[in-house]
Amino acid sequence: MDRIPSVDLKDFLSGDPNRKQKFINEIGKAYEDIGFVALKGHFLDDELVDGLYSEVKNFFDLPVEKKREYEIEGIGGQRGYISFGKESAKGKKEGDLKEFWHFGQYVEDDEKRRKEYPENVKVKELPKFNEIGKKAYRKLEETAKYVLRALALHVGLEETYFDDYIHNGNSILRPIHYPPILEEPENAVRAAAHGDINLITLLMGAQGRGLQVRNHKDQWIDAIAEPDELMINVGDMLSRHTNNKLKSTIHRVVNPPRELWGTSRYSIPFFMHPVSEMKLDVLDSCIDKNNPKQFNNITAGEFLDERLKELGLKK
Repeated sequence: MDRIPSVDLKDFLSGDPNRKQKFINEIGKAYEDIGFVALKGHFLDDELVDGLYSEVKNFFDLPVEKKREYEIEGIGGQRGYISFGKESAKGKKEGDLKEFWHFGQYVEDDEKRRKEYPENVKVKELPKFNEIGKKAYRKLEETAKYVLRALALHVGLEETYFDDYIHNGNSILRPIHYPPILEEPENAVRAAAHGDINLITLLMGAQGRGLQVRNHKDQWIDAIAEPDELMINVGDMLSRHTNNKLKSTIHRVVNPPRELWGTSRYSIPFFMHPVSEMKLDVLDSCIDKNNPKQFNNITAGEFLDERLKELGLKK
């Protein structure tokens, strides 16, 4: 496969059984083949997207010393600001050429669960920043719910199988700023080759060149979305749970051509995580004699903890 397939969530939500099944078949095949799709018909509108990018740029334009006031020690980078070069890909010592922010879950109906997560960090200089971040978080979470419903049906589960696991899940919205490149990077890129940790990732900001996906012929292909599309990929948690039937694909963000080094890039992924106690044990429906069980039993919380340590975000 040499391009990322495009699907339309409105088919799944149409009420027409044939269109719904068409969406299930298309996204299922894409995730078995390459692990990525470009998705139209999501719940973000243009006003919300424009407002979010405006607030994100306002935040990253703040002085470095001001941004660092929002870098919270001791929580593994789960909320607030993470400074330039702090995160590296698994197995790579060089830090990525990026800085980012984390919005986390907004628990409003479960006091015990609310205490499980760090609180979101408020940016006092930008009164709209947190408000618009929460709105985008909710719309992306809603979009992800229906994508997972389609995938549940694709692998032979009840449609709402994931619903209780993702309600109040440990999901993260991560606005990223890749600053201008000021000198020749030494073995560093904007985001080194990696797989995502979570169930699925919904990416805003894949409209220009930069994001690349490694297909199963070991070729890097550009992943470029249309202006009205999100790029959505399978994460390692879902890959484990489905015994690699749904593929978590290695991807990267490469540095731009030298003539564009002076420009910033912004992207905003939403990492859909379940609650920490969800068992990622391989589903029986994804095991057969040609595809025996490939992964040990583990919970989502245990798996996340392992990976945060590998990424250098947690000691």
